[in-house]
Formats: sequence, structure tokens, C-alpha cells
Amino acid sequence: MFGLGTPEIILILAVVLILFGGKKIPELMRGLGQGVREFNAAKSNIRSEIEEGMKEKPTQVPPSDTAK
Repeated sequence: MFGLGTPEIILILAVVLILFGGKKIPELMRGLGQGVREFNAAKSNIRSEIEEGMKEKPTQVPPSDTAK
């Protein structure tokens, strides 16, 4: 996992716990989860719009008068 070993991960978690405290971490994780959910919803919305656009029949462009 990104070249990090167990001691490095434990150190990072300890620093996060010291900086934010035990009460703030659940709040941060909740916000992170909500952000991930919103991102996934937007991604699926864009994907469905693209798929709908590909299913539509292309409109015919009338020939221009300048191509004589």
C-alpha cells in the first residue's frame, strides 16, 4: 500500500489522533463518506447522461448553400 509499512501507518494514525482528537475523527470520517457518496452519484449521473446521448439518433444537418 504505497510503500508504507505497519510502523508508518501506526505513526500516521497516532499523529491524526493527536491533531484532531478522538471526538473529531468520527465527524471527519462522516464528512469524507458523504463526499465519496456525492462523487459517486455525480459520476453515475454523468455516465447515464452520456449513455442516453449515445442512444439518441443523430440529427441530420441540412446541406449548406455555400458548397456549390
